[in-house]
Amino acid sequence: MTSDTPSPSLSPAHQSLLEQVPIGEHSVIDAEVVDYEQEGLPLQGYLARDVQADERRPAVLILHDWHGVGDNVRMRAQMLARRGYVAFAADLFGADVRPSGEEAPAVAQQYYEDLPLLRSRVAAGFSWLQQHPAVDPARLAVIGYCFGGTAALEFARTGAPARGVASFHGGLIAHDPSDAAAIAASLLVLNGGADPVVPDSAVAAFQDELRAAPHVDWQLTTYSGAPHAFTIPGTDRYRPLADARSWRALVCFLDEVFA
Repeated sequence: MTSDTPSPSLSPAHQSLLEQVPIGEHSVIDAEVVDYEQEGLPLQGYLARDVQADERRPAVLILHDWHGVGDNVRMRAQMLARRGYVAFAADLFGADVRPSGEEAPAVAQQYYEDLPLLRSRVAAGFSWLQQHPAVDPARLAVIGYCFGGTAALEFARTGAPARGVASFHGGLIAHDPSDAAAIAASLLVLNGGADPVVPDSAVAAFQDELRAAPHVDWQLTTYSGAPHAFTIPGTDRYRPLADARSWRALVCFLDEVFA
């Protein structure tokens, strides 16, 4: 259900980037805060869609970084809505958990240490979006940023019925024993070439695991000079060229998996 909480405005840096994506001539983009829950835990996500669309649309679940649902995923939801998708930024932490500073990595670590819990939080958002009356439940994708990129890839390992899963500068966790054979979605992995969080050794181990599951459709792109979190505007890590290239890669990927 929707929330009484007003839809927050975006920071100037995020609003400026959003305005680079045009709105269709007859589109009306609506964005709203959404209250939902998982096993009694209150969660608060963010939904954006074209309310003028007269048919069920493909949908994208968006997973936040370790600061929780914030401007970046809200902006991405609106960008995707302008492209005709129903976009839902899920809440992986809880409605009252929006960590900052040193608290953020500590909160995220709880989920890195409990991957089944992380996967279940993604599943709750996926299920909510799948059941929305504006959504074509057979055409869903999942994307994530930083911590959310890791979460997206972990969700893919459950065999989730997503058409595609994309990770932007997410951590790459190789599993031993591997569960890559369960992956049903196509994967798009977009990382920075100067990201100490994802060293070459992690990339190699991740690729080796996927190579051992030859049915999985995957691609991995590395952007030169891009640090961790290169898609987050308004920070010193933002890299406009890598962000623009990775966004175009996502647009092409969604066109392909939803065809």
